[in-house]
Amino acid sequence: MPTSNDTPRVLDRHEGPHGEVVLRRHGDRLEIIANGCFLMDTSDGRSERRLVDAALDTLADRGRPHVLIGGLGVGYSLAHAAADPRWGRITVVERERAIIAWHRDGPLSEISARALADPRVQVVETDLVTYVNETYATFDALCLDIDNGPGWTVTEGNGELYRVAGLASCARVLRPGGVLAVWSAQPSPDFEETLRNAGFQQVRTEEIPVARGVPDVVHLAISPE
Repeated sequence: MPTSNDTPRVLDRHEGPHGEVVLRRHGDRLEIIANGCFLMDTSDGRSERRLVDAALDTLADRGRPHVLIGGLGVGYSLAHAAADPRWGRITVVERERAIIAWHRDGPLSEISARALADPRVQVVETDLVTYVNETYATFDALCLDIDNGPGWTVTEGNGELYRVAGLASCARVLRPGGVLAVWSAQPSPDFEETLRNAGFQQVRTEEIPVARGVPDVVHLAISPE
């Protein structure tokens, strides 16, 4: 007979303009499911943290950089960035109101409460693709984790972000020499080539071992000076 830990338990379900998002508990893990697609959980978090660290390492000696984190998710990237005093301003763009609520006063607050109270942190409720197309703000780093990778998007519209035009919008909001870091569940040589075609420099992919399954990756690229 299966134990209670073997069966996921839905904690909240929300239908929004981009489809359904579900928060569920599976044993000791919290999981986010978007439109029936597993997005992320709280089982590990090392690759989400590495997404932020790799961007900061690539910036080298740039003092107090401003980072945009695309996707709040389970909060590991935000919490890790806020725990590092080297970051200046931290802007998080999240389109799902339910996910923001789960962090502000729900089960995910155990991960992000301290970060959300940090005066450097601002959460913007909007679609990331729309935001990079329309904002006048500029950043030293973009750390993007809104899909399972450039070829495995949660919604069809997100695919625009990984094409030349979408990457040009990312370059527009990056200051010269800024870094674009994109999380993915698997490497994508095609995406590396698209980054180069969009004018990015020093394109590389870093693998991050995880507790379960194949390594995650972070795609890194530098905006033109």
